[in-house]
Amino acid sequence: MGNLAVSLAFVFPGQGSQSPGMLHRLGDHPAIARTLDEISEALGADIREFDSAERLQSDVAVQISLLSAGVATAQALSEQDIKPAAVSGLSVGAFAAAVIAGVLSLRDAVHIVKLRAEEMMKLYPEGYGLSAIVGLSEAQVASMVRAVYSDRNPVFVGNINAPQQIVIAGSNAAMEQVLAEARRRGARKTVRLNVSIPSHCPLLQPVAHILGKELGKVHLSQPRSVYVGNISARAMRAKEAIAFDLANNIAHGVRWHDATTVLAELGCQVFLEMPPGHVLSDLARENLSDVKSLPLETGPTAKVLDSARREQGRT
Repeated sequence: MGNLAVSLAFVFPGQGSQSPGMLHRLGDHPAIARTLDEISEALGADIREFDSAERLQSDVAVQISLLSAGVATAQALSEQDIKPAAVSGLSVGAFAAAVIAGVLSLRDAVHIVKLRAEEMMKLYPEGYGLSAIVGLSEAQVASMVRAVYSDRNPVFVGNINAPQQIVIAGSNAAMEQVLAEARRRGARKTVRLNVSIPSHCPLLQPVAHILGKELGKVHLSQPRSVYVGNISARAMRAKEAIAFDLANNIAHGVRWHDATTVLAELGCQVFLEMPPGHVLSDLARENLSDVKSLPLETGPTAKVLDSARREQGRT
Protein backbone atom coordinates (compact mmCIF):
# COMPACT_ATOMS: atom_id res chain seq x y z
CA MET A 1 0.00 0.00 0.00
CA GLY A 2 1.27 3.47 -0.88
CA ASN A 3 2.50 5.80 1.83
CA LEU A 4 -0.08 8.55 2.23
CA ALA A 5 2.61 10.98 3.38
CA VAL A 6 3.60 11.24 -0.30
CA SER A 7 0.50 13.47 -0.61
CA LEU A 8 -0.15 12.87 -4.33
CA ALA A 9 -3.51 11.74 -5.66
CA PHE A 10 -4.12 10.84 -9.31
CA VAL A 11 -7.61 11.81 -10.48
CA PHE A 12 -9.13 10.70 -13.78
CA PRO A 13 -11.89 12.61 -15.63
CA GLY A 14 -15.09 11.18 -17.04
CA GLN A 15 -17.13 11.58 -20.17
CA GLY A 16 -17.57 15.19 -21.24
CA SER A 17 -13.85 15.99 -20.91
CA GLN A 18 -12.97 14.50 -24.29
CA SER A 19 -11.77 16.62 -27.20
CA PRO A 20 -10.56 15.87 -30.74
CA GLY A 21 -6.87 15.03 -30.87
CA MET A 22 -6.69 14.25 -27.16
CA LEU A 23 -4.51 11.17 -27.60
CA HIS A 24 -2.15 12.95 -29.99
CA ARG A 25 -1.45 15.64 -27.39
CA LEU A 26 -0.10 13.20 -24.81
CA GLY A 27 3.49 13.55 -25.96
CA ASP A 28 6.10 11.03 -27.02
CA HIS A 29 7.09 9.44 -23.71
CA PRO A 30 8.00 5.75 -24.26
CA ALA A 31 5.50 4.61 -21.60
CA ILE A 32 2.71 6.41 -23.43
CA ALA A 33 3.60 4.74 -26.72
CA ARG A 34 3.77 1.30 -25.06
CA THR A 35 0.45 1.79 -23.31
CA LEU A 36 -1.33 2.91 -26.48
CA ASP A 37 0.17 -0.06 -28.33
CA GLU A 38 -1.09 -2.44 -25.63
CA ILE A 39 -4.57 -0.93 -25.80
CA SER A 40 -4.58 -1.17 -29.59
CA GLU A 41 -3.64 -4.84 -29.38
CA ALA A 42 -6.44 -5.50 -26.90
CA LEU A 43 -8.93 -3.65 -29.11
CA GLY A 44 -7.81 -5.15 -32.37
CA ALA A 45 -7.70 -1.60 -33.74
CA ASP A 46 -5.37 1.41 -33.48
CA ILE A 47 -6.55 3.48 -30.52
CA ARG A 48 -4.79 6.51 -32.01
CA GLU A 49 -7.54 6.66 -34.63
CA PHE A 50 -10.29 6.95 -32.01
CA ASP A 51 -9.81 10.62 -31.09
CA SER A 52 -10.98 12.32 -34.28
CA ALA A 53 -14.03 14.59 -34.04
CA GLU A 54 -16.02 12.10 -36.09
CA ARG A 55 -15.06 9.04 -34.02
CA LEU A 56 -15.72 10.86 -30.75
CA GLN A 57 -19.40 11.02 -31.66
CA SER A 58 -19.46 7.42 -30.42
CA ASP A 59 -19.62 6.71 -26.69
CA VAL A 60 -17.39 3.69 -27.28
CA ALA A 61 -14.62 5.82 -28.76
CA VAL A 62 -15.01 8.45 -26.04
CA GLN A 63 -14.84 6.06 -23.11
CA ILE A 64 -11.93 4.01 -24.45
CA SER A 65 -10.03 7.18 -25.35
CA LEU A 66 -10.51 8.52 -21.82
CA LEU A 67 -9.26 5.25 -20.36
CA SER A 68 -6.27 5.36 -22.72
CA ALA A 69 -5.29 8.96 -21.99
CA GLY A 70 -5.49 8.47 -18.23
CA VAL A 71 -3.63 5.19 -18.00
CA ALA A 72 -0.93 6.16 -20.50
CA THR A 73 -0.15 9.41 -18.70
CA ALA A 74 -0.15 7.79 -15.26
CA GLN A 75 2.21 5.07 -16.50
CA ALA A 76 4.59 7.71 -17.81
CA LEU A 77 4.52 9.49 -14.45
CA SER A 78 5.18 6.22 -12.64
CA GLU A 79 8.28 5.63 -14.76
CA GLN A 80 9.50 9.04 -13.58
CA ASP A 81 8.98 7.84 -9.98
CA ILE A 82 5.90 10.01 -9.53
CA LYS A 83 3.37 7.65 -8.00
CA PRO A 84 0.05 8.20 -6.23
CA ALA A 85 -0.81 7.45 -2.64
CA ALA A 86 -4.47 7.36 -3.67
CA VAL A 87 -6.50 7.37 -6.87
CA SER A 88 -10.04 8.23 -7.88
CA GLY A 89 -11.84 8.57 -11.18
CA LEU A 90 -15.12 10.20 -12.15
CA SER A 91 -17.48 7.69 -13.80
CA VAL A 92 -15.55 5.87 -16.55
CA GLY A 93 -12.40 7.46 -15.10
CA ALA A 94 -12.76 4.99 -12.24
CA PHE A 95 -11.56 2.20 -14.54
CA ALA A 96 -8.30 4.03 -15.24
CA ALA A 97 -7.95 4.59 -11.49
CA ALA A 98 -8.44 0.86 -10.88
CA VAL A 99 -5.77 -0.03 -13.46
CA ILE A 100 -3.25 2.34 -11.90
CA ALA A 101 -4.10 1.01 -8.42
CA GLY A 102 -3.20 -2.45 -9.74
CA VAL A 103 -6.69 -3.92 -9.24
CA LEU A 104 -7.59 -4.50 -12.88
CA SER A 105 -5.34 -5.33 -15.83
CA LEU A 106 -5.30 -2.86 -18.70
CA ARG A 107 -6.45 -5.52 -21.17
CA ASP A 108 -9.44 -6.40 -18.99
CA ALA A 109 -10.24 -2.72 -18.48
CA VAL A 110 -10.32 -2.15 -22.26
CA HIS A 111 -12.74 -5.05 -22.71
CA ILE A 112 -15.05 -3.98 -19.88
CA VAL A 113 -15.08 -0.27 -20.77
CA LYS A 114 -15.91 -1.12 -24.39
CA LEU A 115 -18.74 -3.36 -23.21
CA ARG A 116 -19.94 -0.64 -20.83
CA ALA A 117 -20.22 1.94 -23.59
CA GLU A 118 -21.85 -0.46 -26.03
CA GLU A 119 -24.50 -1.52 -23.53
CA MET A 120 -25.20 2.08 -22.54
CA MET A 121 -25.77 3.05 -26.17
CA LYS A 122 -28.08 0.09 -26.80
CA LEU A 123 -30.22 0.82 -23.77
CA TYR A 124 -30.91 4.50 -24.40
CA PRO A 125 -30.10 5.48 -28.00
CA GLU A 126 -32.09 8.74 -27.90
CA GLY A 127 -34.38 10.96 -25.87
CA TYR A 128 -32.31 10.93 -22.67
CA GLY A 129 -29.18 12.53 -21.27
CA LEU A 130 -27.59 14.62 -18.54
CA SER A 131 -27.87 18.24 -17.44
CA ALA A 132 -26.00 20.36 -14.90
CA ILE A 133 -27.42 22.85 -12.42
CA VAL A 134 -25.06 25.35 -10.79
CA GLY A 135 -25.97 27.53 -7.83
CA LEU A 136 -28.52 25.33 -6.03
CA SER A 137 -27.99 22.69 -3.35
CA GLU A 138 -28.48 18.95 -3.62
CA ALA A 139 -31.60 19.20 -1.44
CA GLN A 140 -33.11 21.91 -3.66
CA VAL A 141 -32.45 19.93 -6.85
CA ALA A 142 -33.77 16.74 -5.26
CA SER A 143 -37.06 18.43 -4.38
CA MET A 144 -37.51 19.64 -7.98
CA VAL A 145 -36.69 16.19 -9.33
CA ARG A 146 -39.28 14.56 -7.07
CA ALA A 147 -41.93 17.04 -8.23
CA VAL A 148 -41.27 16.38 -11.93
CA TYR A 149 -40.60 12.61 -11.94
CA SER A 150 -43.04 10.27 -13.65
CA ASP A 151 -42.75 6.71 -14.95
CA ARG A 152 -43.19 8.03 -18.48
CA ASN A 153 -40.65 10.83 -18.08
CA PRO A 154 -38.20 9.82 -15.35
CA VAL A 155 -35.51 12.10 -13.94
CA PHE A 156 -33.03 11.59 -11.09
CA VAL A 157 -30.34 13.41 -9.15
CA GLY A 158 -27.07 12.11 -10.59
CA ASN A 159 -23.58 13.39 -9.81
CA ILE A 160 -22.77 15.73 -6.93
CA ASN A 161 -19.72 17.41 -8.43
CA ALA A 162 -19.66 20.22 -5.87
CA PRO A 163 -21.98 21.46 -3.10
CA GLN A 164 -23.77 23.63 -5.64
CA GLN A 165 -23.00 21.83 -8.90
CA ILE A 166 -25.50 19.02 -9.36
CA VAL A 167 -25.99 16.81 -12.41
CA ILE A 168 -29.42 15.36 -13.20
CA ALA A 169 -30.13 12.38 -15.45
CA GLY A 170 -33.24 11.28 -17.28
CA SER A 171 -35.59 11.97 -20.16
CA ASN A 172 -35.15 15.17 -22.13
CA ALA A 173 -38.70 16.30 -21.37
CA ALA A 174 -38.34 15.84 -17.61
CA MET A 175 -34.93 17.49 -17.51
CA GLU A 176 -36.25 20.55 -19.32
CA GLN A 177 -38.93 20.94 -16.65
CA VAL A 178 -36.36 20.67 -13.86
CA LEU A 179 -34.00 23.12 -15.55
CA ALA A 180 -36.80 25.64 -16.04
CA GLU A 181 -37.74 25.38 -12.36
CA ALA A 182 -34.08 25.68 -11.37
CA ARG A 183 -33.81 28.95 -13.28
CA ARG A 184 -36.95 30.23 -11.55
CA ARG A 185 -35.34 29.39 -8.19
CA GLY A 186 -32.20 31.38 -9.01
CA ALA A 187 -29.74 28.85 -10.41
CA ARG A 188 -26.65 30.61 -11.77
CA LYS A 189 -26.38 28.24 -14.70
CA THR A 190 -28.34 25.37 -16.25
CA VAL A 191 -26.93 23.45 -19.19
CA ARG A 192 -27.51 20.27 -21.14
CA LEU A 193 -24.30 18.22 -21.18
CA ASN A 194 -22.76 16.62 -24.26
CA VAL A 195 -23.84 13.15 -23.12
CA SER A 196 -26.79 11.40 -24.73
CA ILE A 197 -27.25 8.68 -22.09
CA PRO A 198 -28.85 9.04 -18.61
CA SER A 199 -25.76 7.87 -16.74
CA HIS A 200 -25.57 7.44 -12.97
CA CYS A 201 -29.19 6.74 -12.23
CA PRO A 202 -31.34 3.60 -11.81
CA LEU A 203 -32.20 3.55 -15.52
CA LEU A 204 -28.72 2.08 -16.09
CA GLN A 205 -29.12 -0.82 -13.64
CA PRO A 206 -29.23 -3.40 -16.49
CA VAL A 207 -25.76 -2.25 -17.57
CA ALA A 208 -24.48 -2.46 -14.00
CA HIS A 209 -25.71 -6.05 -13.83
CA ILE A 210 -23.81 -6.97 -17.01
CA LEU A 211 -20.63 -5.28 -15.78
CA GLY A 212 -20.85 -7.05 -12.45
CA LYS A 213 -20.95 -10.41 -14.22
CA GLU A 214 -17.97 -9.49 -16.42
CA LEU A 215 -15.89 -8.25 -13.50
CA GLY A 216 -16.62 -11.55 -11.78
CA LYS A 217 -14.87 -13.36 -14.62
CA VAL A 218 -11.57 -11.47 -14.60
CA HIS A 219 -8.60 -11.58 -12.25
CA LEU A 220 -8.56 -8.83 -9.67
CA SER A 221 -5.69 -7.92 -7.34
CA GLN A 222 -5.59 -6.10 -4.04
CA PRO A 223 -4.89 -2.39 -4.63
CA ARG A 224 -1.38 -1.04 -4.17
CA SER A 225 -2.77 2.44 -3.51
CA VAL A 226 -5.98 3.59 -1.91
CA TYR A 227 -8.95 3.78 -4.29
CA VAL A 228 -11.69 6.28 -3.41
CA GLY A 229 -15.04 5.16 -4.79
CA ASN A 230 -17.78 6.88 -6.75
CA ILE A 231 -20.90 5.57 -5.03
CA SER A 232 -19.99 5.87 -1.36
CA ALA A 233 -16.98 8.21 -1.69
CA ARG A 234 -15.13 5.96 0.75
CA ALA A 235 -11.49 4.92 0.77
CA MET A 236 -11.35 1.33 -0.46
CA ARG A 237 -8.58 -1.17 0.13
CA ALA A 238 -10.31 -4.40 -0.91
CA LYS A 239 -10.60 -5.57 -4.52
CA GLU A 240 -14.18 -6.82 -4.02
CA ALA A 241 -15.40 -3.40 -2.90
CA ILE A 242 -13.64 -1.74 -5.82
CA ALA A 243 -15.18 -4.18 -8.32
CA PHE A 244 -18.64 -3.38 -6.92
CA ASP A 245 -17.98 0.35 -7.33
CA LEU A 246 -16.76 -0.11 -10.92
CA ALA A 247 -19.77 -2.16 -11.93
CA ASN A 248 -22.43 -0.15 -10.17
CA ASN A 249 -21.37 3.49 -10.42
CA ILE A 250 -23.20 3.70 -13.75
CA ALA A 251 -26.53 3.15 -11.92
CA HIS A 252 -25.81 5.46 -8.97
CA GLY A 253 -24.98 9.12 -8.58
CA VAL A 254 -21.27 9.89 -8.28
CA ARG A 255 -20.44 11.76 -5.09
CA TRP A 256 -17.37 13.40 -6.58
CA HIS A 257 -17.08 16.29 -4.16
CA ASP A 258 -17.21 13.88 -1.23
CA ALA A 259 -14.61 11.65 -2.91
CA THR A 260 -12.14 14.51 -3.33
CA THR A 261 -12.77 15.61 0.25
CA VAL A 262 -11.81 12.09 1.36
CA LEU A 263 -8.63 12.27 -0.73
CA ALA A 264 -7.71 15.48 1.06
CA GLU A 265 -8.51 13.95 4.46
CA LEU A 266 -6.19 11.06 3.62
CA GLY A 267 -3.37 13.58 3.33
CA CYS A 268 -3.31 14.14 -0.43
CA GLN A 269 -2.78 17.89 -0.74
CA VAL A 270 -1.79 17.65 -4.42
CA PHE A 271 -4.02 16.23 -7.15
CA LEU A 272 -2.61 15.41 -10.57
CA GLU A 273 -5.48 15.41 -13.06
CA MET A 274 -4.86 13.05 -15.93
CA PRO A 275 -5.71 14.23 -19.46
CA PRO A 276 -7.82 15.40 -21.10
CA GLY A 277 -9.05 18.74 -19.82
CA HIS A 278 -9.11 20.52 -16.49
CA VAL A 279 -12.66 20.02 -15.20
CA LEU A 280 -11.60 18.19 -12.04
CA SER A 281 -8.91 20.77 -11.26
CA ASP A 282 -11.46 23.56 -11.64
CA LEU A 283 -13.76 21.81 -9.16
CA ALA A 284 -10.91 21.30 -6.69
CA ARG A 285 -9.78 24.91 -6.99
CA GLU A 286 -13.31 26.18 -6.31
CA ASN A 287 -14.24 23.82 -3.48
CA LEU A 288 -11.10 22.49 -1.74
CA SER A 289 -9.07 25.40 -0.42
CA ASP A 290 -6.24 23.26 1.00
CA VAL A 291 -5.63 21.26 -2.19
CA LYS A 292 -3.50 22.12 -5.19
CA SER A 293 -4.63 20.45 -8.42
CA LEU A 294 -2.44 20.30 -11.51
CA PRO A 295 -4.15 19.40 -14.80
CA LEU A 296 -1.87 17.47 -17.15
CA GLU A 297 -3.78 18.62 -20.22
CA THR A 298 -0.96 17.95 -22.66
CA GLY A 299 0.59 14.94 -20.99
CA PRO A 300 3.63 14.67 -18.71
CA THR A 301 5.74 17.52 -20.10
CA ALA A 302 9.06 18.37 -18.49
CA LYS A 303 7.46 21.42 -16.86
CA VAL A 304 4.66 19.34 -15.36
CA LEU A 305 7.05 16.65 -14.18
CA ASP A 306 9.25 19.23 -12.45
CA SER A 307 6.23 20.80 -10.79
CA ALA A 308 4.93 17.40 -9.59
CA ARG A 309 8.35 16.51 -8.16
CA ARG A 310 8.54 19.82 -6.30
CA GLU A 311 5.11 19.29 -4.78
CA GLN A 312 5.93 15.70 -3.91
CA GLY A 313 9.16 16.79 -2.25
CA ARG A 314 7.37 19.19 0.10
CA THR A 315 5.74 16.40 2.09
